[in-house]
Amino acid sequence: MKIKDKNIVITGGASGIGKAMAESFSHHKANSIVVVDINESLLNETRKDIDAIPIVADVSNENEILRIIDIAKERVGNIDIFCSNAGIGGAPGLINTSQEDWQTIWQVNVMSHIYAAKHLIPSMIKQGGGYLVNTASAAGLLTQIGSAGYSVTKSAAISFAEWLKITYGERGIGVSCLCPQGVSTSMVNDAPQVIKDIVSIDGILEPSVVAEDVIKAIENDVFLITPHKQVMDYIKMKSTQPDTWISAMQNLQSQFIDGISAAAPEDYNISQEDE
Repeated sequence: MKIKDKNIVITGGASGIGKAMAESFSHHKANSIVVVDINESLLNETRKDIDAIPIVADVSNENEILRIIDIAKERVGNIDIFCSNAGIGGAPGLINTSQEDWQTIWQVNVMSHIYAAKHLIPSMIKQGGGYLVNTASAAGLLTQIGSAGYSVTKSAAISFAEWLKITYGERGIGVSCLCPQGVSTSMVNDAPQVIKDIVSIDGILEPSVVAEDVIKAIENDVFLITPHKQVMDYIKMKSTQPDTWISAMQNLQSQFIDGISAAAPEDYNISQEDE
């Protein structure tokens, strides 16, 4: 799908990858850009840089997704491209996570994608087509050392995007799933140093580079977007040599164990006691 003259909605669009997407869509002459974010002050700053329609919303709430869609359609007409980009890192580890921790990260990282798709796909099919861009992470393809919640939800997001592509891809619905490693966003820049060290192993990309990869994927109907090219090699190793892959990841974990155990001591400082 060509970007020119399209109406586009981006969640998590006031900073990081989402803002870079909005800037790239504008550069490629989209007709209208609706930027959604929970942070109103960031949205106001974004409006200074991009000619966009701002919506303050919490995408973890299905009614809020419906409100976003209704406002966008009222302001610009049919939605051609919807980017479910909002996401959170969540609590580290596993042992000390709460039900609320899991519910929060699940709602934002997975259910927001599901809400958008279920309420957009019928109208997109009726209008002759549409495109969904779902931001996940290379952590969903591989794993995220030190964070069960992030690994699980990003894996689920990829699985859902794949299901959408299989189910609706021949009915005019394009689907791309964005899976970067480290990107220079607040999620990475504000993370504990050990997380920065782990995600920067293959380099930290600028959001603008990732956004251009998204543009190329949409215009060429590419499902899996991996801005870090090493990820495809990791996927091949994981699928053909799973035990070797796990051993390699355990070795990587051991290199950062001091920092990881400080972030999630309940998981990494468990000792076996004599009975």
